[in-house]
Amino acid sequence: MVTVEEVCKAQRAEGPATVMAIGTATPPNCMEQSTYPDYYFRITNSEHKTKLKEKFK
Repeated sequence: MVTVEEVCKAQRAEGPATVMAIGTATPPNCMEQSTYPDYYFRITNSEHKTKLKEKFK
């Protein structure tokens, strides 16, 4: 029979922990928020919806 203490001990690492790297990833398709409505309406073929585009901005 396995005890609770044995399970807890098996789930923990021994020794010091080391953080190898901390950083953030920026996707290659990153764009400014001010140009996003133009991009979105262009790729969805909705350039003719000018009132909606202004509201979206």
